[in-house]
Amino acid sequence: MIEFFNFNPIQMKLLGKLYLIPTTMGESDPMDVLPQTVRRTIEVIDHYIVENDKTARKSIKAVYPEKKQSELVLFTLNKRTETHEHLEFIKPLLEGKNMGLMSEAGCPGVADPGAVIVKLAHEKGIQVVPLVGPSSILLAMMASGMNGQSFTFNGYLPIDKDEKKSALRHFEKLSYDKNQSQIFIETPYRNNKLIEDLVQILNPSTHLCIAADITLPTEFIKTMKISDWKKLKIDIDKRPAIFIIHKM
Repeated sequence: MIEFFNFNPIQMKLLGKLYLIPTTMGESDPMDVLPQTVRRTIEVIDHYIVENDKTARKSIKAVYPEKKQSELVLFTLNKRTETHEHLEFIKPLLEGKNMGLMSEAGCPGVADPGAVIVKLAHEKGIQVVPLVGPSSILLAMMASGMNGQSFTFNGYLPIDKDEKKSALRHFEKLSYDKNQSQIFIETPYRNNKLIEDLVQILNPSTHLCIAADITLPTEFIKTMKISDWKKLKIDIDKRPAIFIIHKM
C-alpha cells in the first residue's frame, strides 16, 4: 500500500523553520562570500545550533554587528554531544520559533555534524531552509578541471600508513574505472605529509588538485599530474585544504 504524506498547513504554521546558515571559511569579509539573505536571516533569528559558541558568536557579529549577543541562545553540537540532547536542541522549533544551524566553516550539514539535526527536523515535519554560501568541496571541484559530472566525497583518509596507502590506490582505481573524480580531506597539520604520500603512492599520470584557503586572500588551487607535483615543493601546513584525484 502506498502511504501519502499528510500535509497539515496548520501544523506547519505552528512549527518554526530551520535555516541552514553558511559561514565564511576563514578570516575574510563575510559580505564578500555571503549573500544578503544570510544577513537578513541572522537579523531576525536568536536561537542557533552551532559547533562552537565562541566562533559562532564571532560569525554572527561579523555578519550583523547590531545583533545583541545577550539575546542569543546557542546550543552546542559537536562530537561530545549525546544523541538524547538533539531533541532538546530543537525544542524552540517545536514551539514555533525559527532557528539557525551553523557550521564552523562553510555550509552546515555537508561534512558537518549538523546533518543529524537536519535529519531530525525532517522527521518532526519541520521545514528546512538551506541558504546559499561557500562549500569548499564544490568550489574545489569547480576549479579543478576534473569530472564535474561524476565525483565522490570520501571524507578523511585513514591515519594508519598501510590503510592510507590502500585507500589511495582504491580511490585511484575507482577514478579510472568509473571516470569519477575522488575528493577527500585531511587534518590541516597533516597536509604536507599527505602530499608526500600522494606523490609516492599514486601513478605519475594521475591528476591531483590541491585547493587550500578557498575564498581567502591566500587561496591556492592547482591541478597537475603527479609527475609534475614531484617537481614542486609547496607548504600548506595547517591550512584547510581539499584534495581531488583522477586517473584518466
